[in-house]
Amino acid sequence: MPPHELKTRLFQEFSRVGKAVASPRRLELLEILAQGERSVEALARETALSLANASHHLQVLREARLVEARKEGLHVYYRLAGPDVFELARVIRSLAERRLAEVERIVRTYFRARDQLEPVEREELLERARVGTVSVLDVRPAVEYRAGHIPGAVSIPAAELEQRIGELPPDREVVAYCRGPYCVLAYRAVEILRARGLGARRLTEGFPEWRAAGLPVEGGEAEARP
Repeated sequence: MPPHELKTRLFQEFSRVGKAVASPRRLELLEILAQGERSVEALARETALSLANASHHLQVLREARLVEARKEGLHVYYRLAGPDVFELARVIRSLAERRLAEVERIVRTYFRARDQLEPVEREELLERARVGTVSVLDVRPAVEYRAGHIPGAVSIPAAELEQRIGELPPDREVVAYCRGPYCVLAYRAVEILRARGLGARRLTEGFPEWRAAGLPVEGGEAEARP
């Protein structure tokens, strides 16, 4: 094979990955799968896609070897093919943050404006959790909490927070986290907690970033089958 043709073949293979992530829906699916294994039905509900559309997007990701699947009875469960897939999604996000003015405008308008207090960095949370001066709150769906969470975190899904707020100690600041830096669940949780008189801030990132940094994690995939 001539050298240039060989190089072209390689670039064609590389582009399969680029094509697979060239969809906002598929990037959203990767964000959810970064929390843990999920069934096709659960992913369709989370993304407001039809079952057929969710299956199609997952098949595209699978053909690019970005996700893996297993069958259990009548259900098919998907998971990320490896930590490097989450790293790819994070690099795409970081590059867009640095290069696209539209991203900066959306973040400034809809996210930074809601941070009345400085968000908590993971190093600060790790130290404060170690000495017991903060309550860590996981506001993701319970199935994602079971798949893995920050040690000592309390699981109260965002939709249940107003009814279960009494489960949190009133004398400690609460740090809420969810799926990632742009997950609206943590922002909403902080708003609810402050409205009820509790000190609350959010973690700057989400659970996948915490795990990717090599920090301690509790829970396991075996528990996370909706």
